[in-house]
Amino acid sequence: MNMIKTAMLIAFMTALFMGLGLLVGGRAGMMIAFVIAAGMNLFAYWNADKMVLKMHRAKEVDARTAPEFHRIVQGLAGNAGLPMPKVYVIQNPQPNAFATGRNPDNAAVAATTGLLEQLTSEEVAAVMAHELAHVQNRDTLIMTITATLAGAISMLGNFAFFFGGNRNNNNPLGFIGVIAAIIVAPLAAMLVQMAISRTREYSADRRGAEICGNPDWLASALGKIASSAGRIVNEDAERNPATAHMFIINPLSGQRMDNLFSTHPDTGNRIAALRQMAVEMCGGGGAGFVAGTSAKPVAHDDQASGPWNRSHKTPPGGPRKGPWG
Repeated sequence: MNMIKTAMLIAFMTALFMGLGLLVGGRAGMMIAFVIAAGMNLFAYWNADKMVLKMHRAKEVDARTAPEFHRIVQGLAGNAGLPMPKVYVIQNPQPNAFATGRNPDNAAVAATTGLLEQLTSEEVAAVMAHELAHVQNRDTLIMTITATLAGAISMLGNFAFFFGGNRNNNNPLGFIGVIAAIIVAPLAAMLVQMAISRTREYSADRRGAEICGNPDWLASALGKIASSAGRIVNEDAERNPATAHMFIINPLSGQRMDNLFSTHPDTGNRIAALRQMAVEMCGGGGAGFVAGTSAKPVAHDDQASGPWNRSHKTPPGGPRKGPWG
């Protein structure tokens, strides 16, 4: 049902984009808008993941440079039946994470150093399971398409501001069409983009909890991330707000309300849904399975420090770097 709703919303955005082209330049404008949309989506399909990772200065890591983090992602990918994605770490104190890539065979997951330092290994596993759920549900491609269309609609709105008053532009609605192009269409595109993102987050929460084996881990992680994200500014995200919907928690300041203008559902609502899921799955118990290990239950410990702080012991060969290299 969510996929059907998403497809309908994307179809609406495509029609909105072409309609905006009609208002700006008549039939010729509509055809130009269609060509632009097709070109932008084609470019985004092949290059959006690289662009997003570069925007946030993500560094790829592997089993040698980040053994613990890489092991967690590898185990979770096996649990989900997914190919091993590329793994990245972002030097940023705000705890957060996102996934990108056009399909499961070309996916990447990224976590900030703040997330790895502040969360337990169980919570890190739950967060990365959430991101892998986005990969499995093909949300990364869906969100790339909607973000691209929203950006194109805003671009056309700006174009209409400068050229919409030309009497020779074949605008069928005249000045009213220009006003719609400038104000209404970009606003509608933003609302559709937010609606798609918010719908996908609930689905990814549920599937992520299934992949990691314990909804309580993800609920605890969301609480910690939301609390820290509200206090720590993510400068890269502030410079690139169009990528905010990709993160597990909105990285932008002042965007925590559960309303039409938020990229994410209210964190409290998400946590409540996960707690209820935990009750349904295992009676609300705090045990589950850590990805990449043998199938032994591991007690959840809300008071434990981040997994890297408690597991980094100096090896015989000398000091050891953090899991992000």
